[in-house]
Amino acid sequence: MRLTLFAFLAILLGVNLQAQTAGGMQSHTQTKGTKPMAIMKTELGEIQIELWPDIAPKTVDNFIGLATGTKEWKNPKTGKMEKSHFYDGLTFHRVIADFMIQGGDPLGTGSGGPGYDFEDECYATGAPITGEIKDEATAVQVFQEVIIPYFRSTAKPDSMLKSIADACQKEQSGKPIMAHPIEFYLQKTGRIEPLTAKGTLKAKVEYGAMCMANAGPNTNGSQFFIVTKKEGCDWLDGKHTVFGKVVKGMDVVHAIEKKGNGVKIESVTMQ
Repeated sequence: MRLTLFAFLAILLGVNLQAQTAGGMQSHTQTKGTKPMAIMKTELGEIQIELWPDIAPKTVDNFIGLATGTKEWKNPKTGKMEKSHFYDGLTFHRVIADFMIQGGDPLGTGSGGPGYDFEDECYATGAPITGEIKDEATAVQVFQEVIIPYFRSTAKPDSMLKSIADACQKEQSGKPIMAHPIEFYLQKTGRIEPLTAKGTLKAKVEYGAMCMANAGPNTNGSQFFIVTKKEGCDWLDGKHTVFGKVVKGMDVVHAIEKKGNGVKIESVTMQ
């Protein structure tokens, strides 16, 4: 995993990456005690998905905002910001039998998205981490949750942080990060909220689960997948945010799984 993470940082350092924003996160979750329901109409039938704002509030807000056209996103085909019913007309571009069906890419290639990323919501918040970084696991967490978001949000990174990141890339290790305490990285990146330990897993990647697809930690955008493997996918627990579950229409999900790539999503509405 570290190889992938530090190679990813090398890409960030090699590109003049400007901050990617698409409007503030709006609150779309319903009143306490109710759960929003997404009605996904496909060319093969209807899928009803119960969304879980209590488990993944930011992810649910994002999905509803894109689906209803209230959240602004950057069209990768035109380069322009727009508000529209994002998922209408897209396809399930990646289908793997006995695993999952994946959609939500405006390009239909697996590389498209809404022009922004946001963080995972896999674990409950644990205790704050402070002081000396004593192990490489914590160093990797600092890398994932503090350093990567910082480099993605600025075109002119701090020189000391860049040197540390370069050392991590060269060594393919988080050890260079351990030379400074947590507070050093919070101060250098301007992060206000504390870094916290991982609490309990919020939800498992089980059969029928609605999960965010990603390109690594904290790279959620618009792509999602629905699990078709009856035994679930426990190797993905904690790596993909689970934000809902199919409550009706798994027969349609399996029909899409059987047909393969390219089944059209006609519309996504909220109930």
